[in-house]
Amino acid sequence: MKNFVFGIVLVTVLFSCNGSKEKKVERKTVIANKAIVKDTLRENEITSDEEFKSDFEILLPRSYRTYDKMNPASSLTKNWIELYEDNGEYFLGKADFKIEKGFDECSGDSLQSIISKKKTVVFINYPELKVGKIKSLKIEEDKIWPKEKLSFTFNNDVYTLRAEGKVISEEKRSTDDDKEEVFKEVAHYKLYLSTANNAEKLLLSEESFDDTFVELLFAGDIDQDGKLDFVFGANRNYEEERVILFLSSRAKNDEVVKKVSEIAVQFDC
Repeated sequence: MKNFVFGIVLVTVLFSCNGSKEKKVERKTVIANKAIVKDTLRENEITSDEEFKSDFEILLPRSYRTYDKMNPASSLTKNWIELYEDNGEYFLGKADFKIEKGFDECSGDSLQSIISKKKTVVFINYPELKVGKIKSLKIEEDKIWPKEKLSFTFNNDVYTLRAEGKVISEEKRSTDDDKEEVFKEVAHYKLYLSTANNAEKLLLSEESFDDTFVELLFAGDIDQDGKLDFVFGANRNYEEERVILFLSSRAKNDEVVKKVSEIAVQFDC
């Protein structure tokens, strides 16, 4: 009888231990899920691989979701400067736009869309910029794949963009203008910039992309200091629009340019 009782107690203890272990595993799973939710991007968040604080805001001519009664589009005013293209040339001008309100089915909240009256690349909250025509380069190649270089001359200075990374796969795709291009899936991507007078420096890096890649959107003299500035598109996935602005006038020490502002807009559903 004692052996029988002892056996029941032993089985009960073992069952309790197993139950405790299962509960611990469940708690770990919940924590992991919370972390994923916390990392989800929103329109009004500036995001990057490292903690980065913009020197000033930039906005894109697009729609923005409202979160916690706040919408990024609400901060745009006529005092902002817009970089825009007209017949192949680029200009800086006072922001010329209108705001249209709507509703987003995915977020279940209101929507504000910035409608530009020009072919705007980016709106910049930097009123000190001088308006008017600016010098720019015609971009023949907007993607610098791993093991490739892109060099161009501006005001007698030679600039070189050089890329590193791993090409995982390649495929032919049709572009918006009905042309074909080879698209590459890339990992461990790094893009460097150098000039004849400045050593090569890391400009940006991404560990992976989801059906996207880095694109050079603009190269020209935004701050009118006689040196090149850059605007890059760096979407990390197909449900994100991310733009980064680099200015030469903010560069320090032996830098060619400095990253001054970034915006990442997520439009997942």
